[in-house]
Amino acid sequence: MNQIIFHIDVNSAYLSWTALQRLSEGAATDLRLIPSIIGGDMEKRHGVVLAKSVPAKAYGIVTGEPVVNAFRKCPNLIMDSPDHEMYERRSHTLMEFLRNICPDIEQTSVDECYMDYTPIAGFYDSPEAAAHSIKDEVHARFGFTVNVGISDRKVLAKMASDFKKPNLVHTLYSHEIADKLWPLPVSSLFMCGRSSVESLRKLGILTIGDLAAADSNIIHSHLKSHGVLLQKFARGLDDSPVISEPVKHKGVGNSITLAKDVTDRAQACRVLLSLAESVGSRLRTSHETAALICTEIKYSNFRSVSHQTVLPAPTASNDTIYQTAVALFDELWGLGPIRLLGIRASKLQPEDEPMQLSLFDLDMTQSSEKQQKLDAALDAIRSRYGSDAVMRGSLLRSPSEK
Repeated sequence: MNQIIFHIDVNSAYLSWTALQRLSEGAATDLRLIPSIIGGDMEKRHGVVLAKSVPAKAYGIVTGEPVVNAFRKCPNLIMDSPDHEMYERRSHTLMEFLRNICPDIEQTSVDECYMDYTPIAGFYDSPEAAAHSIKDEVHARFGFTVNVGISDRKVLAKMASDFKKPNLVHTLYSHEIADKLWPLPVSSLFMCGRSSVESLRKLGILTIGDLAAADSNIIHSHLKSHGVLLQKFARGLDDSPVISEPVKHKGVGNSITLAKDVTDRAQACRVLLSLAESVGSRLRTSHETAALICTEIKYSNFRSVSHQTVLPAPTASNDTIYQTAVALFDELWGLGPIRLLGIRASKLQPEDEPMQLSLFDLDMTQSSEKQQKLDAALDAIRSRYGSDAVMRGSLLRSPSEK
């Protein structure tokens, strides 16, 4: 499949996270529901607005303006100071959750990141379904909202996430830019600041479409290399990949919010098999093995349960992870409708860590080596030809499930 990229952006992160923190400490009012801002000094009322609530936006308050101006627009405005340590903690929790869905994450700030959809495409009916699932799960788990932009280009995914907010999913594929992007003012273009907007205005360039169609030589002569970059973005040209940095995990996991509630064990086992193969592949990619497996179930009423067990020997085997996850599932499942399934592997160690075997374990060594070779061969094929190049027959959905 062609590259599909998500841009995930927390809606008014500083204000949302401060509101949640205040509520957890017993505050009676949710800052998100009243005219409020984050920024500056509450007593001296200086500094700039770092984040604003939707009711504050209705007064014309904008991010980056002086706090004193914001109070002129809304005298009853409530302001709180930023807590960057708390923001970092909440950011870390969010990014860990997203990496458990897909490890290919490029975090670009405390409240936004890119995600490569390709490795998880087999779990969802469409990119839009995946984005809605992620967005809804973030809200259900953490209490704040995100926008998700979807595109075949990073810069377009970024701009899509900046469309109407909050808590929405937008697409901006290359073939959609003429309809969705070009009519917008150039001020909406990523990295087009006020000075660039003013320079372009003097050239008669008012919309992103105007910039896309302009003479490149003229743009370069007035805005130099930055103008060339802006024009590339206006034309939807961006071949940069999602660059995920290696992260030392305490564990490796994957979970999926199901498109429809699952009430059948066989169907649940198919989902667990797909998750086990994803977790096993990630372990092998990082050259690690896991000694503990955990299975998580979230029911349709949002009640979550989980159970874990220590393995006789650390593993990165798909089959061992799957069989263990199913055993845990059978112990957990109360026959209620399932909304989410997850598998997590922890107690990680390097794959070449010496391991003492008992006499009984020696009989299993040969079959284990065969399984490792099979898993490695499948990893190589999928790495080269895509995650759907090789699939187990049990993972193919019947027509009634599509």
